[in-house]
Amino acid sequence: MAETRAALVTGGTGRVGRAVAARLEADGFRVLAAGRAEGDLSSASAAHALVERTASELGGLDLVVHAASDGFVPRAVDDVLEEDWDAAFGATAKGSFFVAQAAAPHLRASSIGLLVLVEDVAAYQPWPSFAPHCAAKAAQAMLTKVLARALAPDVRVCGVAPGPVAVLPGQEERRAAETLLGRVGAPEDVAEAVAYLVGASFVTGTSLVVDGGRLLR
Repeated sequence: MAETRAALVTGGTGRVGRAVAARLEADGFRVLAAGRAEGDLSSASAAHALVERTASELGGLDLVVHAASDGFVPRAVDDVLEEDWDAAFGATAKGSFFVAQAAAPHLRASSIGLLVLVEDVAAYQPWPSFAPHCAAKAAQAMLTKVLARALAPDVRVCGVAPGPVAVLPGQEERRAAETLLGRVGAPEDVAEAVAYLVGASFVTGTSLVVDGGRLLR
């Protein structure tokens, strides 16, 4: 009988997180998809509590996908509030670090031992209306590399940086024009990237961009 693998997906109630959780379940993982109700991941103690509860319920932890984020609010630079900054950096950057810190011992004990941070092409592009979000995502992208070095060789750490994959209704045509492929993606495209990284045992410390060529426009 094949070993059943266990995964935690933070931000698991959002569109991207739900797609990732569904794909992992289809691939044979036991999955805990955690949303805001399971804890505020801008808090180190809440991040640790969620990881420990997940490992206890699932009997271990082989994979963590950190898709939780906050603070994606359009606001001119002159109008940005301190609360906007704290929200953007909370679950996104601080949460990435403390979820990783808590999960590391469990991932080291696994034959897979993979942490995936769901980043954003905003980490690599300056969007004046989303300054805190861009800065938080840039910090998260750097954490992908920092954590990959810190947790090697037992744990692989990778990023997935989506472009327009969860587009609001009515924005499809405009967002499609931002890509080289001339179309928007879907949350399932991010899930496919995560599934690839699960099996890509010689890949760590890098971010897989899933944006239809958005960064090259």
